[in-house]
Amino acid sequence: MMDEDFIKPDVVEELTGIRTPALAQLRYRGEGPRFYKPTPRTVLYKRSEVLAWVEASAQSRTGEAAIA
Repeated sequence: MMDEDFIKPDVVEELTGIRTPALAQLRYRGEGPRFYKPTPRTVLYKRSEVLAWVEASAQSRTGEAAIA
């Protein structure tokens, strides 16, 4: 049994609100949460890594980035 919770893209969609096709685009562009491909047609994510990715995207304001 795996001690890490692997989840499929549809579960990532439920957790984040990011649609499955948008997740595919993020993977293609090398963005988004880290993913795993145990077979050519299987995509899995670790729940903890998806949640960490969402946490890392926290913002303190909207719009363009603050100018230092």
